[in-house]
This record gives sequence, structure tokens and C-alpha cells, in this order.
Amino acid sequence: MGKLSGITVIDLTQFLPGPMMTVMMADQGADVIKVEPPCGDPARLQEPFDTYDDTEQSVWFANLNRGKRSVALDLKGQAGQSALRELIRSADVFVEGFRPGVMHRLGFDYESVKALKPDIVYCSISAFGQQGPLAHHPAHDMAVQARAGFLAVNDGPDGTPVVPGAASADLAAGLTALSAVLMALLGRDRTGEGAYIDCAMFDSLLPWCVHTAGSAIAGGTSPVSRRQRSLGGAGFYQVYKTSDGMHVVLGGREIKFARNLLTALDREDLLPVAEAPAGEQDELIAFLRETFATKTRDEWVAWFADKDVAFAPVLDFREALDEPHIAERALWIQAAGGGHHVAPSVRFAGEDWIPGKVPGLGES
Repeated sequence: MGKLSGITVIDLTQFLPGPMMTVMMADQGADVIKVEPPCGDPARLQEPFDTYDDTEQSVWFANLNRGKRSVALDLKGQAGQSALRELIRSADVFVEGFRPGVMHRLGFDYESVKALKPDIVYCSISAFGQQGPLAHHPAHDMAVQARAGFLAVNDGPDGTPVVPGAASADLAAGLTALSAVLMALLGRDRTGEGAYIDCAMFDSLLPWCVHTAGSAIAGGTSPVSRRQRSLGGAGFYQVYKTSDGMHVVLGGREIKFARNLLTALDREDLLPVAEAPAGEQDELIAFLRETFATKTRDEWVAWFADKDVAFAPVLDFREALDEPHIAERALWIQAAGGGHHVAPSVRFAGEDWIPGKVPGLGES
């Protein structure tokens, strides 16, 4: 019995933000009914594939839709609309990820769904929200990051923005939507009233800039990466290349870490530079670049083993998933039928987690 057992979720979302939100609910026992078009969620076709319950499935789809039930409905037809209405009457949560206006045209906007289930918690996930100048503008994650200012500081040494490695706007929206839905369910327990949630990827991502965009938030100029403590302006929050062409990072700016490392390297004279403002640490960064270039990545891992310094090797995903830490915490597991899952980050002490079955299209 998971923490959300007894909660029924109608999930009309595809790709990443919505499915990430609802799989977290399914992992905790919610009955998530994934409503797919007759052709299925496009993520079903995304390579690579693995074997789940003796069936080849997309790894992406499997990891974001395990434990759900699948119902294939054509919502443009009367039969599909009638079937969805029946599902809504016994649901607690309704989640959709279409562009603004689509649900109204289909007859499943909040007011229409509320008429069927007065205490429904209804969540719309979109790029820029249901109202505003950008509400109808198409966008996926990177475009949202670009408009929110984040891509400008996701840049290389020459200031050129690069494609981000994490879909931060998608992920922020999924977590924000989950938090909002759980808050609404708690409120419903007290008042008996449901809620409507307008969750925008843009709105969800924006608050995460407060530690880097302070100057702009205060009404001034935008931050420049090379002058920011967390964006490349500090020697002890920096990426360094090793002699074998690999990379390591220093990931803690506290002076105790600087003291420990610079003492071990016999360069205590650079401590004042480590305490200088970001953007004024070029001497320290140059020394550390020269130093890290003298050993391989793995040699540095061994060298740092007995040092209290926030240091880490830069691993690729294969290396990361094969780390003993991940095995010890059972974060990457092999499920029945051979398929692999990344375990949920939310797990409760004393409770075992077993991944739910990955549904075929229309499979309950």
C-alpha cells in the first residue's frame, strides 16, 4: 500500500513533464489511468528499447509510465469522449498537457470536468501558462530556458550558450505540478473543494534563478557567468581537464575546502585569492588548471581519497550507473522481464519499492 493508494488520476499527458509527475504518483500507489490517442504516446517509439515484462519497450516510456493503466481513446469522437467522461466521474485528479484552448474545444476544460466531478483537482501543464502574451506560443524545454534567462548562463568560456544537458524546465514543471496537486488534495480533505492548477514550465523554472540572477532580480544588470560564484567565476566551483582528456570538478567554495586542498598542494599563498570575489580568481583558476593537467582523472580520484575537499570526477551515464553508491542505494534496478528502471527518488523507510508493470497501449 503506497502513500497515494486510493487516489485515481486521469493522465492525458505525453513526453516528459506530465508523465514524470504522474509516474511519481503511480510509484506511491495511485491508480494512474494514462489516456493515450489510438496511435499511443509518441514516447513509446523513442529509442533505445529494453525488454519489460517480455515486451520490447522504449526505456524513456517505460521509466515514466510504469505502474499506470493505459486506455486508448480518440477524444475527437463521441465514443472516446463518452468513455473519458465515465473515467472522470470516479477520479480524484485530472492532468492534461495540451496547448491552451485544446481542452475547451474537446469539451474537457476545468468547468466541464468539474461539472462531472465537483471536487476534482485539475492540473494543466503548458509551456507558458493559460494566459499571457506567450500562452499560445509553441515551445519545448530549451525554448523555455532561453526565454527565462537560463540558457544565457548555460554558456562556454567564450560566452556562447550551449544545449543544456538537463531538461530543467520540463523537470521543474513536473515537480511543481506534483507539489501543487498534493497541496490541493490536502486542502480538499479539509474543505471538500477541488482546485484548478495552471502550471507553466516557464513559471516553474523561473524561481530557481534566485541564487545566480540576484543582480537582475534587484533591478540591475544581468549576471555574467565568468563573474558568478556558481557559474564559472570561482576556482573552487569549476571544471578542470586532466592529462588524459577527461575532467574533474571542484564543487564546494567553502574556505575550509580551499585550505585543505591548497595546503596539500603547498600553495597556501593562494588562499586570499580563493576568498576573493568571483571574477577575481584568475590566478587561482590558472594554477588549478595547470595542476589538474598533470594527472589522469583516475589518478586524481585516488589522490583525493583521503582529502576533505568537495571534489568529483566527471562521469558519463554508463560510469555513473555502475558506481557502487548507486548499487548500494538500489537506484538502478532490473525489473521482471529484464528491463531497467531508475528508481524513484522518493522512497520511505521500511517500505520496499517494486516497479509497476509497463502497460502496452490500451492495457489495463
